[in-house]
Amino acid sequence: MPSGALSSLTHTMIQKMTYPSYRALLASGELERRADAAAELLSECTVCPRQCRVDRTRDEKGFCRTGARAQVASTGPHYGEEPELVGCGGSGTIFFSHCNMACIFCQNADISQCGDGQEVAADELAGMMLSLERRGCHNINFVTPSHVVPQILAALVIAAEKGLSVPLVYNTGGYDSVDTLKLLDGIFDIYMPDAKYGSNAIAFDLSHAPDYVDINRAALKEMHRQVGDLLVIDGIAARGLIIRHLVLPGGLAGTREVMQFIASELSSDSYVNVMAQYRPMWHAMEISSKNPAYRELRRRITSGEYRQAVDWAREAGLYRGFGTE
Repeated sequence: MPSGALSSLTHTMIQKMTYPSYRALLASGELERRADAAAELLSECTVCPRQCRVDRTRDEKGFCRTGARAQVASTGPHYGEEPELVGCGGSGTIFFSHCNMACIFCQNADISQCGDGQEVAADELAGMMLSLERRGCHNINFVTPSHVVPQILAALVIAAEKGLSVPLVYNTGGYDSVDTLKLLDGIFDIYMPDAKYGSNAIAFDLSHAPDYVDINRAALKEMHRQVGDLLVIDGIAARGLIIRHLVLPGGLAGTREVMQFIASELSSDSYVNVMAQYRPMWHAMEISSKNPAYRELRRRITSGEYRQAVDWAREAGLYRGFGTE
């Protein structure tokens, strides 16, 4: 919704938009039913597109190396997220350990690949959510949630019953199962996925994610169907989609194709954070040495490459999220 449209909204409509959707599902009993349905995915795990089919209820572990309990690396107010999430109170982040991807340039490999963190029970995870709300955070921001959706929902039931009432942010690498996302309809008000690549082959080589582009685009369409374009009220995100795209050196991210997809298949009003912070971390130097096609990964992007990425976004008809509003 364009920002100017807010002037036509009534006070009642604004209150409804800023009231977390999961509160209504809690009252009807649907939230608990969704949590139960998600838990059933764990016994022959199909939570994410990997479809590992291990029995995580028995602590068997597939690609994500996570069993019955979620593992949390850190939690606290975060002031480095998008301004619409941070406001004055910060975004209440909960960083989950491990990941259903394996990006060779991961900036947080100690968490996502090495598994730093501690296992937590549902009531402990619920307590983290409630604590972040008490500290004044504007939202609860689940970072790398794709492999722990059932654990999040089990904890959310507990937290919501104890009064949790801030919006939830699904902060994901974008490698998500549409079937799992459908369980989240009406639960998450804000989706924040990556759109990492324009090429399946490059996605496989750099993130070990088969069919990433197809899976990512289907997931983004489902997220947009659920929450629409980003709605900001009084400077704070209330509902909608925030898309992140990390520009890679040498054009490896396929930025032009990604921007064209977003504008034509989702919405030209999409909020897209075009990010410039790539650094050659984790195994980036190793693959750039072994594979000449990826030799550019040994350096940061240039200012010209970033300007080109923004120009491609504008050329596609996008205008929100990269300093042009």
